Amino acid sequence: MRRRIATIAGAGGSLAAALLAGAAGSAAAQDAPLATRPPEVRTAGGELDEIRAELARQAGLIADQQREIQALKAERDATLAEIRARGAPSPFAALALAQAAPAPAPRATVVLPSAPVGEAPEPTRAEVAALPPELGVLTAPGTLVIDPSLEYVRTSNNRLVFRGVEIVPGVQLGVIEASDADRDTGVANIAARYGLTNRLEMELRVPYVVRHDRITTLAQRDETISRNIELDGRGLGDIEASLRYQLNGGRNGWPVFVATTRVKSPTGLGPYEVDYDEFGVASELATGSGFWAVEGGLTMLYPSDPVVIFGALTYLHNFSRDIDREVGGALVGRVEPGASIGASLGFGLSLNPRFSVSFGYTHNYIRRTRTELGATVQSSQPLQVGNFLVGSSYRFNERLTVNGTFEFGMTADASDVRIMLRTPYRF
Repeated sequence: MRRRIATIAGAGGSLAAALLAGAAGSAAAQDAPLATRPPEVRTAGGELDEIRAELARQAGLIADQQREIQALKAERDATLAEIRARGAPSPFAALALAQAAPAPAPRATVVLPSAPVGEAPEPTRAEVAALPPELGVLTAPGTLVIDPSLEYVRTSNNRLVFRGVEIVPGVQLGVIEASDADRDTGVANIAARYGLTNRLEMELRVPYVVRHDRITTLAQRDETISRNIELDGRGLGDIEASLRYQLNGGRNGWPVFVATTRVKSPTGLGPYEVDYDEFGVASELATGSGFWAVEGGLTMLYPSDPVVIFGALTYLHNFSRDIDREVGGALVGRVEPGASIGASLGFGLSLNPRFSVSFGYTHNYIRRTRTELGATVQSSQPLQVGNFLVGSSYRFNERLTVNGTFEFGMTADASDVRIMLRTPYRF
């Protein structure tokens, strides 16, 4: 038994010694240089050093990229500031819109001037759909637009006149006259616009007029007398020529201003050129005004996507002339037609990329017309003509657009309704 215990004790001492030796060897291996370490320990340390070196290199590349990004941001901010100062659209903003929305399509808005960075922007034409035809911005230089249109105007007047003395309410001595006039006018226009420069365009408009009037008169004294008159007229109307000049580019939050000059010639049959009977009643209707006229105006267009706010001020001057013709037994001498002062205000709204509408109001004050009749001078009453405007536009393609305009009379002197259909085609 004692021998067996000693053997175990010896074995235990040898095991303890072996463990102590192994521990000392491990500690010596950790403190020894890399060259004296075992091969497997030396390989693991080298891989770790390589990973650390690669991480340091990647961190340097990231730092370089961050510096490049900061430089690009600074350059972008400087470019945006320069573009905003000149009012030109930003290419970065255009790229962002293209990524965030479908491909752009024409709206009822004004396309403001644009140019490459570093170059001065120049104005261009913006086809403002659904707005009145006289409120457009300029046609692009070298571009021809043919604008045919059909127009219908309906006017009706009712008048009751009493010539006599009223004894007591309900008892009258004299003549009572009542008249009802219905006037229908159709106009077929062919117009052409051409862009001369970036800021100037010209327009020529040739109308063909068809008119029909029906007038019913009732006169009651001892008996009732009824008289019906129907008159017609058709032929060439007054040819017009216009020039439009864009005054500014609409930069820095300003609206676009366009100056307009229009000349109207007396090519149509004038009211003093038709045939009259011995009572001074015309046998046909005029198709023109019979006087030369010049109009000057200023148009304002302010885009606020998807709305375009528009307004205009106009002044129309009619040149007087000597008629020197006897009508109904009276000699008509010099006639001075009244000038017209007009103003309009409204807005156009884009409902989708192809369809837009507009709403507005226009008002014209027509001054008195002075007419020499023999040795006397007579003056007419001034007129107040107000109309409510409703417009619509549908764009079929890049060249063809269909526009509809509706005007409803808001004053007693205005026409009941005016309807216009236009199909401008761009070449």
